[in-house]
Amino acid sequence: MTSVVTDRSVRSLLKQGIGQLREACVPSFTLTAELLLLHAANRDRAWLYAHPEELLSAEITNHYFALIQRRAGGEPTQHLTGKQEFWGLEFEVTPDVLIPRPETEHLIEVALDRLALRELRAGRSPRLTGSGLTLVDVGTGSGCIAIALAKELPEATVYATDISAVALDVARRNAARLGYSDRIHFRESNLLEEFSAAGMRRAPLSFDLIVCNPPYVGRRTAEKLAREVREHEPEVALYGGEEGYEFYAELVAQSHEFLMPGGLLVLELGYDSLPAVQPLFDPSRWTNVSVTNDLAGIPRVLAAERLPASG
Repeated sequence: MTSVVTDRSVRSLLKQGIGQLREACVPSFTLTAELLLLHAANRDRAWLYAHPEELLSAEITNHYFALIQRRAGGEPTQHLTGKQEFWGLEFEVTPDVLIPRPETEHLIEVALDRLALRELRAGRSPRLTGSGLTLVDVGTGSGCIAIALAKELPEATVYATDISAVALDVARRNAARLGYSDRIHFRESNLLEEFSAAGMRRAPLSFDLIVCNPPYVGRRTAEKLAREVREHEPEVALYGGEEGYEFYAELVAQSHEFLMPGGLLVLELGYDSLPAVQPLFDPSRWTNVSVTNDLAGIPRVLAAERLPASG
């Protein structure tokens, strides 16, 4: 893949990078080459189109082609650039966290819609500020869900958990850089265990909203994953058991324990996990169960409301 570079103009470097990525069968090879060149040159997209004949230094050129080779070798673009956009915000990503996906934005949309609907049913204004609300993002990873909700609900109390201490470090850095570190309480925890009476060393917390994008890939299907995902993203954030849906049962059970009556649970679903997950919502414990499809028509988000305890 290495070649002698005689023309270091933006146009030529981009053309060569596109060709190498196309040859390596990298998806979205044109966009990827552009992103890597922008990263190597530390410039924005407007510069890319406005200065096609600008000559770049040998240092930038060498850095760019090193990134191209690494991407052709299977490393995700986001690991090479160290960032990914989500909900209009730019997040740091590392191999310690799952790369935020566009489809996960449906989780935010559904959570906000269901909170607004709950206000309407109670005869209150659906314009949400988050006043009086306590919510938690379980398995926060990069912190993208917790931070997006903190952005949209500026008066809410926001918690975020992860079983991985290194993932929490990334989430804390994102919260600090984006200006939300004073709004979000990060906890190292397996699911919601940290919020039990024993974990809190005082009365357990109750939540108005629990959101989670859980591990939902089955280990039996690992070989079907894209190389970028299978070889470079953290297993703890990917695999939900041999089938992929085993993680949900304990999550649903704990969520019922920690939600206030009328509180909401909003979950992202795996590609084919709905038939296994929907029966977990016993109608004697949950109500207003809804499923939202993503833009590809795949069931992506399940939301449910906790019923008050009977008797």
